[in-house]
Amino acid sequence: MAKFDTAMVLAAGLGTRMRPLTLEKPKPLIEISGKSLIDHALDRFANSGVSRSIVNVHYLADKIEAHLKGRNRPEVFISDEREQLLETGGGLQAALPLFPQDEIFCTNTDAVFVDDGANGACETLKAHWDDNRMDALLLLAPIEKTTGYYGDGDFNIRDNGEITFRRKAMAPFVFTGLQLIATSLIKEGPGGAYSTKKLWDIAAKSKRLHGVVYDGFWMHVGDPAGLEAAEKFMSNRHA
Repeated sequence: MAKFDTAMVLAAGLGTRMRPLTLEKPKPLIEISGKSLIDHALDRFANSGVSRSIVNVHYLADKIEAHLKGRNRPEVFISDEREQLLETGGGLQAALPLFPQDEIFCTNTDAVFVDDGANGACETLKAHWDDNRMDALLLLAPIEKTTGYYGDGDFNIRDNGEITFRRKAMAPFVFTGLQLIATSLIKEGPGGAYSTKKLWDIAAKSKRLHGVVYDGFWMHVGDPAGLEAAEKFMSNRHA
């Protein structure tokens, strides 16, 4: 199996912050510029050479599966979480049998990237990945180059690329939802339902948690306000 061949799309969440739009439609099927969020993610992976994608499902799972039926670029495999929602880390760990034995892409569906001449999001991660130094490489965005994000930042980044969690009032960079993560790190997870942050904590203790700053523009589509901001940005871009 080729390197950087596999991706995980986290699509099992309840979409509570996007209500009422998600009362009858799962958030991954919400559309930006006429394309669903999950198709934005899958097309990005396909254009970067990914041929296999694992999609986990829980809330309104049948609708997501029906939407993806017949898609083969990339080929989609379902990780079924109908019986128990496992959160981001638990979802990754449950899908381990479907992964190769190296590293995989992983993304949230509420992350939309606009390259516009910048290095592509996936290409940026691939160019900076180093097996010898990393177990997780997170794609970060400067807060000022985002829409739909209202927080105080997530990470600081050192000259060697290691990242540390925000400890003061503000941090300059936010996690975009896209990362490369080693399957060996995922295997160290506690099992059951847990956040990916637990895996990052493990990597950070070994100084193997790294980040790279994205040159393009990142849109967080996590709630109706973020959706409106993203649609406005895309409309102005094509005007």
